[in-house]
Amino acid sequence: MILTFISAAVAASALFTLSGPAFAQDTSGPNLDTTAKGTPGGASSLAMAQRLYDIGMANKDGLTVLVAARLAASIEATDGPEVKKLTKGESAAESPDPTEAPVDADRMMASAKTLAQEDDTLLGLIEEAERAPARLGAAMRHLSRLPGGMTDVWELAFFGRSYAELAVIGDGDSNLDVLVADENGNTICHDVSWSDKISCDFVPAWNGYFYVTVQNTGTTRNSYYLLTN
Repeated sequence: MILTFISAAVAASALFTLSGPAFAQDTSGPNLDTTAKGTPGGASSLAMAQRLYDIGMANKDGLTVLVAARLAASIEATDGPEVKKLTKGESAAESPDPTEAPVDADRMMASAKTLAQEDDTLLGLIEEAERAPARLGAAMRHLSRLPGGMTDVWELAFFGRSYAELAVIGDGDSNLDVLVADENGNTICHDVSWSDKISCDFVPAWNGYFYVTVQNTGTTRNSYYLLTN
């Protein structure tokens, strides 16, 4: 994995010591169990909520924005453990600022109200959603403010034979390209579409580290969340 600009953000948890039989496993290939499946969780749901919100706002569709807000509110996103961020490059020295972040459920709900205007039916649905929010899942989040033209690299540990998911959701100010690779450099997910909302899920074949490269291809800083299950 060749990186031109790197500001490395390390967010790793300790791996369990491998048992005797596991040492015989071939770990030279891609760390991916292609036969296993899992159920998308909080990280994927939050990424979907962000995409729905963008669609709703672009079309001035209050109902779609409300659906996005309800989905976002159903996921309890908590800040992950403190991470050490190594910086290279003159313009990559800014630390995360929690006041600059992707839109959350409260801001989505406020946008839905604005779009509803005098639509009593939609306003009633919004009131109901605010009164009884559902909790369907959870996700861990890490905030990064990434200057234009720069790259973050995150190191994450996932357990073998367990469903893993992650997502990158930006603030919409620029495009983010994302590459997820295993410790052997094999590509697990790669997204270069014109978007800053990306999700990736897979099942590792063994306990291992994965590297998430987030590149800001624009000229404007993007404050984004890295979400994991």
